[in-house]
Amino acid sequence: MRQEVDQIPQVVAGFLDASAASLDDAAARLRATDPAVVVTVARGSSDHASSYLKYAIELTLGLPVASVGPSIASIYGRDLKLGKAAAIAISQSGKSPDIVGMAQSARRSGATTIAITNTPDSPLAGASDVTIDLHAGLEKSVAATKTFVASVVAGLALLARWSGESELQRAVAALPESLAEAVKCDWSEMIGALDGHSALYVLGRGPGFAIANEAALKFKETCGIQGESYSAAEVMHGPVSIVTPGYPVLGLAARDAAEASVADMAHKLAGQGARAFVTSDRPGAAARLPFATTGHPITDPLALIVSFYGFVEALARHRGLNPDEPPMLRKVTETI
Repeated sequence: MRQEVDQIPQVVAGFLDASAASLDDAAARLRATDPAVVVTVARGSSDHASSYLKYAIELTLGLPVASVGPSIASIYGRDLKLGKAAAIAISQSGKSPDIVGMAQSARRSGATTIAITNTPDSPLAGASDVTIDLHAGLEKSVAATKTFVASVVAGLALLARWSGESELQRAVAALPESLAEAVKCDWSEMIGALDGHSALYVLGRGPGFAIANEAALKFKETCGIQGESYSAAEVMHGPVSIVTPGYPVLGLAARDAAEASVADMAHKLAGQGARAFVTSDRPGAAARLPFATTGHPITDPLALIVSFYGFVEALARHRGLNPDEPPMLRKVTETI
C-alpha cells in the first residue's frame, strides 16, 4: 500500500498522457448529446469517486447527478428511463455483475454510457459506449489507493474537456506535481492520538465529503477503526451527542467555499473536548495537519486523500495490522 501511494503522482501523469484520446472521445459525445442528468454506477471506493464527481459536475455544469443502485437492474430487473442521461460507471476490475448489469441497462435505455476502469478488456468496458482506461498498473494492496485517485482524475479530466473550463484543465494537468507534494505531508502527529480508540468521525463537505467517505472506509478496512463520515453541516443533527472528551475527529477541509464550515466545526468539537485535527490554517482549538494545494477548488480535496493514505497505512502498522491484506476482504469483489 505504501508503495502504491508513492506511485500516485506517476500514475496520474501516465493516465493523463495515455488516455487523452478516450477522454476527448467521451467529452465529444457528452457535448453532442447534451444530457439533462448524469447517473453514476459504482460501489465501495469507486462509489466515493462517483460522489466526488457528483459535486464536481454539479458545481461546474449545473447538471444534477444521482447515484443509481446497481440492484435496480441486477436484482429487481428494472430498466430506468435514461434516454436523456449520461451514465458513468466506475469499477477498478470492471467485473462485478451488478455494476456491469446496470451499465448494460443504462445503455439499453438510451444513456450515453462511459466506463472508467483499470481493466479495459473487462465486461464493463464491453457494456459501455466509451471506456476510459486508468492505466494504473497492477494494484496489489486490497485497499484501493492509486486506482481511487486515478478514477477521480479520470472524471475530472473528462469534466474539464466537457465543460471547456480552462482553469480546471490547467489544474488537472498540474495534478502530478500537486499530488507529489501531498505524498510528502506528514500526519504522524495523529497516529499516537488514536491509541486506545476504536471509533472516530471524519468531517467534510462538498467534494471533501466524498473524500471523508473514502477516509472513513479506509479506517475500517486497514485499521479496524469504526470511521464514520459526516457532512460538517450534518454532524450537529444528532451524531455530535456521542462526541465525548477525547473522541477523535478528523476534519478534511479543502481550499473551497466549504473550508470555513469544516474547519470551524472541527474547532467547535475540539472546544467541547474532542481530540480534533483539521487540514486548515483557520485558527481554533483543533490541531492543524499539513496539506498540499492544487490551485483549484474542484481539485483541492483530492490532495487530502493522498496525504491521508500515507497516514492510514502507517497507522495500521502502528496498530500491528497489515494494511495490504485486511481480514475477510479480497481485491476483486463481485456482487450481484
